Amino acid sequence: MADEELVKKMVRAVLQSSKSGVSLSHLQVEYKDLTGELIPYKQLGYATLDALLHSMPSVVKLDKGQSGEVVCHATTGNEMTHITKLAARQRTAKRTGRPQVVNCQMRVKPAAPLALNGETLISFVKYDCACNSCFKVLFTIHYIENVSAAFMLLIFLAPSILNENTTPSKPRLPHSAPYSPKLVQSRLKEVLNKHSNGLWVSKLPQLYRDLYKQDLPSEALKDLEHWTHICTVEKPCSTKPQELLLYPTQRSSATSKSSTPASPRDLPPEVKQKLGELLLKYSSGLWAHALPKLYQDTYKCKLPEFVLDHLNLLSDICTIDYPMPDNPKRAILYAKVLEDENRNQSGLAGSETKEAVERSLSSQTVPPLLIPREEYPSVLVVEAGDTNSVILRYIGDGYSKAQEKLEDEMREFYGQDSNKVALTSPLTGQLTAVCAEEEEEILRAQVCEVMADKVKVHYVDHGFSEVISKSKLFELHEKFYRLPFQATKCKLAGLESFSQEQAVLKRFESMATGKILLAEILVRQEVPLVVLYDTSQDDDININAACMKALHDKSLESPLKVNSAYMNVNVTSVCSDGTIYCQVPSRGLTKLNEILEKTENYLHSQVTSELLVSRPFCGKICLAQYKGKWSRVEITNLHGSRVVDIMFVDVGVQASVEVTELREIPPPTLRDLISTPAQALKCCLADLPVSVGSWTPDAVQWLRDTALHCSDCSLKATKVDEPKRLAHVYLFTSKNFHDKSCSLNQQLADSNLWSHQKDVFLSSRGPSKSLNAPTNPATIQTSSLRTDGQDKVPHTPKRMSSPLGSQSAPPGSPPEQLALPPLLELPEIGQNLDVFVSVACHPGHFVLQPWHDMYKLVDLMGEMILHYNKMEEKPLKVEKSQVCAAKLENNWYRVLVKGVLTNGLVSVFQLDYGKHELVSCTQLRPLTQEFCQLPFQAITAQLAGLKPRQWSEEASIVFRNHVEKKPLVGQLESVQEASQPWDRKVVIYLVDTSQEERDIWLHDIMAEFTDEMSNAA
Repeated sequence: MADEELVKKMVRAVLQSSKSGVSLSHLQVEYKDLTGELIPYKQLGYATLDALLHSMPSVVKLDKGQSGEVVCHATTGNEMTHITKLAARQRTAKRTGRPQVVNCQMRVKPAAPLALNGETLISFVKYDCACNSCFKVLFTIHYIENVSAAFMLLIFLAPSILNENTTPSKPRLPHSAPYSPKLVQSRLKEVLNKHSNGLWVSKLPQLYRDLYKQDLPSEALKDLEHWTHICTVEKPCSTKPQELLLYPTQRSSATSKSSTPASPRDLPPEVKQKLGELLLKYSSGLWAHALPKLYQDTYKCKLPEFVLDHLNLLSDICTIDYPMPDNPKRAILYAKVLEDENRNQSGLAGSETKEAVERSLSSQTVPPLLIPREEYPSVLVVEAGDTNSVILRYIGDGYSKAQEKLEDEMREFYGQDSNKVALTSPLTGQLTAVCAEEEEEILRAQVCEVMADKVKVHYVDHGFSEVISKSKLFELHEKFYRLPFQATKCKLAGLESFSQEQAVLKRFESMATGKILLAEILVRQEVPLVVLYDTSQDDDININAACMKALHDKSLESPLKVNSAYMNVNVTSVCSDGTIYCQVPSRGLTKLNEILEKTENYLHSQVTSELLVSRPFCGKICLAQYKGKWSRVEITNLHGSRVVDIMFVDVGVQASVEVTELREIPPPTLRDLISTPAQALKCCLADLPVSVGSWTPDAVQWLRDTALHCSDCSLKATKVDEPKRLAHVYLFTSKNFHDKSCSLNQQLADSNLWSHQKDVFLSSRGPSKSLNAPTNPATIQTSSLRTDGQDKVPHTPKRMSSPLGSQSAPPGSPPEQLALPPLLELPEIGQNLDVFVSVACHPGHFVLQPWHDMYKLVDLMGEMILHYNKMEEKPLKVEKSQVCAAKLENNWYRVLVKGVLTNGLVSVFQLDYGKHELVSCTQLRPLTQEFCQLPFQAITAQLAGLKPRQWSEEASIVFRNHVEKKPLVGQLESVQEASQPWDRKVVIYLVDTSQEERDIWLHDIMAEFTDEMSNAA
């Protein structure tokens, strides 16, 4: 028997994805695309589909279209009603008109998939696995056009996910042996002797199991901090508040016996102090290889050469982690925190509670408002008289919904005359219940000022003030003190120096005030530092960045005008899609060069770490090196905490760099640089046989060779697309812009550069005898970043050059053999391991990742981004079963080619995440040997304890809801070995140990569910 509630939710999901409605004849098609089956109206007892839909007035509304066909529209759901009511309740005496209701169809802001430490939001993606029986969810919540449907479906499929902290808690390991503290202590000494520089506590269970073939008792983890005679437990300054570090108690004496220089005493105190300052600027860790250059740039002196070879000299100021043990220079350093962060937090909570007591002037206290645990909460912006103290309210359970419930209770309570106790003598700071002026609402408020017959009150849950009659005040009953005040403050990142600028506040008023937005919380403090996004449009709008642009001096802009010609044009960048960026002589460009010269001189004269960028975020404007000089950049994307994508806004060049290469704009030139508009003008060549985005690599390279090397170009604008800020131009390498036949446009149109090379698009072929390495080892320069053969990109680490130790080979030459990574080590049969489920199709097919190595994968992918984003764009000869690197959604992955299609698309399997994807062959690069040290992390698995069967869609949904994107404990049942690592498969029990009271075995859950489904049928 079909579940009618399930059908309703699926129908609502289909209808909410179409603003104009869905025709009755097409509804079945849309429903099947989403669920894999037709609407089961007969199983639900209805003769026709029309009859079923008429029985669902809360889900669907039927109308007739212009052609007379029945059209189905979504009825407003509970989530939409809640948002509408919330905005309707938001009243302010300072503004007129109705509040704006936006973001009712919220979508989650995409986050970098590398950030596995609590920075990645959980979402459903398109599954396309090797098995044909798995249920396929045919949308991605980040990119669906109308996302209320996706949001509703996410709530249905994974209700527990939305209520969890996005940082997965470390699973505890069950153990069978009796707990013997003395035995564990003796073994712990042996472990720490092998890790004298310290280790993460989260890795201790795995090390213990590997050495002693037993699970570490959970009681021992709780006792670690009490075993001071054996170990020291410390908390590093990182973004992982649950991570602790473990050291041997006498680690300093152990290091004193090493070779010279042998102890921290041998490192000059001033050097150690400066290194400590640098590490504190990068709380998420700092790569050791970046230290020498960073130290030189910051303090204008060289770092002693022996430091990198003796990192243990820094053990008293930082924690040293080796994600790649075979390469110690790729260590990551984490600053140690001297203060107890928990103490600070409790102190903060105490100060907030004290403030609440003072405000209440009563024996009752109001608890402090806690910041939501999710990284991207929805907020309602109330007002901002200063961007450093924007008043807002959080949306969702425990916040806006709890407030609605409280106000409903207050309205009912004070609706009875016996409960209305007038507040005849109000005092400043006193909490009170106020009868609202325009509505029959009772709101909590605080008395701000007492006058003769009136009082000024501040509505503590709504964030605004007004003057009202004293007769509207009532004593606030003690039961209404339980909910924290809902109106709170935040600070907008990047606008700290311009917090009271009228242009900024006016722009913020028009774009954010009264709207429901998405808030990215960068720093969790009393007044959190946030970036706001409006996600109600097709493209997300960064509110902080938009407010910053309000400071632009329009007189310094240099827009191209239609039918105007420009000489002495400098083409600064040619993108792979055919768009170009250029600079034209202007007042703004002249002023920019003057300001950048002052900035350069200032940075060379300063010896300080204050200008290091320690907290990057999307939309931030800062500085990076371009052709040896500091230039303005905007951060466009973050890959974890140590690698970012940037755009050089004045030349149109994109790059990926380490955060350590960025600098804050110095205070003396900050206002001038921010007020100067970007000087790179985005253009495309007019009247070409192909559109932007369809250029061949040969055509792009020809234009780069021709235009980037010309010092005296000219152009003529024929059309300007204002919404896209794109000018259509004719480009000339001479001043003869009157004759279009002399333009580069005409030369390209007449050339044969638009036909693809034979070795770019290939048909699928069988596997070769050996896996092929790159035909062109890592060239460290991308063409768009140079105007001659000598220029280099901002980031060119030595370790990236020629990783295979050979010279570049021309296309088509015999490739070198690629040595695959070692096979991923698994525990013995019957032993436990911590896992993270990256993909779950059904109990017969899912993909695991070993938990203890996930941080190594994050570091590896960061290195791949830095490396491949600087490679020359050259065709790769693609073959089936080839291992290579692929670019997917701005990240680089290790992939296996499963097939090559004739249209230029390649089917690939992500060897570290277990997903199948389609990617253009132009996005593939050779996988270098350097990135083959870490074993492939994806483990194909099958749930043990169940008989093989054809799993239903409902069972697949239940299974995914319990395991996907979650850390679990696995118990290995068997391993099916294969000739290639990606064909290996394990049969494993999965245990959810996140609940304190009991462990949940997943095969029991699935067995019970299938029994219930069988009985229901």
